[in-house]
Amino acid sequence: MLSPGQERKDVTVRKALKLMGTRFEITVVAPNEDIGYINIDEAVSEVKRIEKIISSWDENSETSLINKNAGIKPVKVSTELFGLIERSKKISEITDGAFDISYASMDNIWKFDGTMKREPSEAEIQRSISKIGHEKILIDSDKSTVYLTEPGMRIGFGAIGKGYAADRAKELLVSKQVKGGIINASGDLTTWGTKATGDKWLVGIANPLSKDKVFSWLPVIESSVATSGNYEKYIIFNGKKYSHIIDPRTGYPTEGITSVSVFAKNAELCDALATAVFIMGRDSGIHLINQIDGVEVVVVDSENKLHKSSGIVFDQNQ
Repeated sequence: MLSPGQERKDVTVRKALKLMGTRFEITVVAPNEDIGYINIDEAVSEVKRIEKIISSWDENSETSLINKNAGIKPVKVSTELFGLIERSKKISEITDGAFDISYASMDNIWKFDGTMKREPSEAEIQRSISKIGHEKILIDSDKSTVYLTEPGMRIGFGAIGKGYAADRAKELLVSKQVKGGIINASGDLTTWGTKATGDKWLVGIANPLSKDKVFSWLPVIESSVATSGNYEKYIIFNGKKYSHIIDPRTGYPTEGITSVSVFAKNAELCDALATAVFIMGRDSGIHLINQIDGVEVVVVDSENKLHKSSGIVFDQNQ
């Protein structure tokens, strides 16, 4: 029992698990551990619900139905999936196709598991991207339908889905009056409230050459961040390092950037723009971010130099 005048101390509860084929870590601030774990279970159920809609591996998902009907007929979808596809198309437009959910139509001719013995030919590369193009995804808001115009076309949410799921799980917990927390979907994370101590949540920009070292700590308040990096998966041909992130417009892996961290209000936008900036390259990417209100970026180039958008101020005292 609490004695009069004694304040109840909040606790921090954290759980890591595999969701959407990747590592999720969910942290909540709760009055006690039991309530914290109940909150986390609710967030997990929400992520699983979203996965059932957007997974292209699940034969019965709405996304699989769209893909199966490519070049055949439009498919009526839920308002939720329609909205995600509509927003994805808008991001494709502002990034000149650097972000494109129809990238899933690409043939996987680049292998990052050590089995590649030669670079693909120009003809193989052109063939691999022939079905990609956000303008080939036709949406009808009156009928809530999605139509992929070419047979064999596919859409996939690998570069936006985790961020979307993190946002929705956060929304759910906020609606349940959970005071604060972090949803970290394998590097796409979103925060709200403060730690149990009342301190701000901090996000570290990792040094890609040494993952235990941090370039800088940045406070994130009611905000999100997503990081794309090539320090885990890449190949080297003729002394050139190629990242596993492939430009859907050219079919070639990106080069010149080691990591991109995008900060914005929601994780969905961070997730999509981190991929886009990686593909667009340092200068074009930063130029784009400087034109979008409420979005910032930190880019680490292949020389391990740090570049940032105009609104980022590093606090070196953290």
